[in-house]
Amino acid sequence: MAPYLNVVSLLLIAILVFSAIQGGRRGATGSVRHLAVMMSSGVLSILAIVASWYIVQAISPWFYGWLVAKNVQIPVGEVGVWKQVYYTFVTGLRDFSLFRFSILFIISYLIIKQILFFIAGPMLERWHHSRGRSIQGSPTTFSTMTGGLVGILGGAVRALIVLFVLFMFVTLFPQNQVTSYIQSSTLYQKGAEQIIQPFTGKMITERLPVITRAMEQDFKGLLQRKYEVLDANISPDIVQAAKDVTSKGDTDEEKAKLLYQWVGSRVQYDWDKVKLYEDQKIWKEQTPEDTFSSRKGVCIDYSRLYAAMARVVGLDAKVITGLGSDGKGGYGAHAWNEVYLKENKAWIPLDSTWVSSGGNWFNPPNFEKTHIADA
Repeated sequence: MAPYLNVVSLLLIAILVFSAIQGGRRGATGSVRHLAVMMSSGVLSILAIVASWYIVQAISPWFYGWLVAKNVQIPVGEVGVWKQVYYTFVTGLRDFSLFRFSILFIISYLIIKQILFFIAGPMLERWHHSRGRSIQGSPTTFSTMTGGLVGILGGAVRALIVLFVLFMFVTLFPQNQVTSYIQSSTLYQKGAEQIIQPFTGKMITERLPVITRAMEQDFKGLLQRKYEVLDANISPDIVQAAKDVTSKGDTDEEKAKLLYQWVGSRVQYDWDKVKLYEDQKIWKEQTPEDTFSSRKGVCIDYSRLYAAMARVVGLDAKVITGLGSDGKGGYGAHAWNEVYLKENKAWIPLDSTWVSSGGNWFNPPNFEKTHIADA
């Protein structure tokens, strides 16, 4: 299909044609009133967005301080479903700035928009009715043509919105196959070059990818927090085992290493789980409780069990995902841990999954050469 006839071009043309036909059928009376409603609602929505932006910028730091002062901690032990949601949400609001800003912005926007429509709504309604009565009459060729022109204007607005969404997609995913197809549309090229780019300048092409990467980090952090909350629900057997294993450790480092050796030597790698996923794309999700009971798991299961047991004895531990060396020059999906040693004032890496393969994987030199964490 020729570039100017691809789906993107046809979609933009269809929006304009449909809007023109719709406007012509309505006639000037219906279309003008519809346009007036759309424009007034749009103005109020824009005012709500701008007001919300400034309000949230002002209150977000205060809200963060308030949450920090509350000192909400994820409890160790049995946690119900609603408490899991609560602790994930509240600690996410506290620890992830973009997530906090987004939630506050949405709430602020909904409230301010309702207030603006409540105040301005009656006046706009009276104006719309009076405007509608003043231009009522039998449809004429002129009114039909006027309605068609108004419809084209509305279609142009819709087409610009579609262009903007496509432009954002192309900016965020430049290597995607869909991006190449979008860019092959002559209408898209002209709209992006002559309308979108001059209007937005460098805001989209330079800033949006940075914001998106930051949002990805917040999203990954929320997923990590979800596991932290879920894995806090551990049995008394795990609690007792963690205490017994670390009973001979005096420092954080000694306790962390004792747990590393215990998890790495007690849990066997579950090759059946790997085969099930590779052959049938079935992923057998399991909790630290499952891993502790079955004594089987893969890297993420080793890491989640280690983190859960570490927290029981007062160690701050987290699960790290990324790529691990296969020993043959390649890398594959992998997970391991980092634990904070208060006496060293530093996070150190360890990999309990690789204990059975030999070697020292408790904070060894050049750990980063065999483990590449997600950005």
